[in-house]
Amino acid sequence: MDRVTLIGRIRFEPENRTKKHNEQASWKKVAMVEFRDDTCEYYSWFIKKRYNISLNKPLRGPHISFINDSIRDLSLSGTRTHKEVNKLWEETKKKWHNKQIPVVLDLDPRSNNVHWWFNIPSGEGRILHEIRSELGLKEPFFKFHMTIGLIHPHELEHSQYILNGLISGMII
Repeated sequence: MDRVTLIGRIRFEPENRTKKHNEQASWKKVAMVEFRDDTCEYYSWFIKKRYNISLNKPLRGPHISFINDSIRDLSLSGTRTHKEVNKLWEETKKKWHNKQIPVVLDLDPRSNNVHWWFNIPSGEGRILHEIRSELGLKEPFFKFHMTIGLIHPHELEHSQYILNGLISGMII
């Protein structure tokens, strides 16, 4: 399995850059690892060369969202008050915000036909799991990953063809 290790910076409450984030900001907590480089463009180029698929880069650039949870999830099903949740969030933020951490990516591209991404291999997201645990959060619904890009709408059919070939083993 091919892997790469990148160094990123943890950001709590990153700047709102999407409509969805703005709409959910009042009830959702967000933290991510940001990478100030051209990782997405670099690997999108490989996807283009290998599979002839063009990707739009993520609006936030290269990043891994490791907390994207409702404040309700941080309250441990109502056992913590809103004030306690905010205090814990601020304490955790103070401890981890702006820290640099290594992140390992599995370079086997994955897709759902709309997004293409790289997973963080099992056992490699220890720090991210530790931060979630400090906040009382369980495993995230989606495994930790870095989205490389989104399919151009006019390439959805071709992307599905490539994805089906990868899944069936007809394309390596």
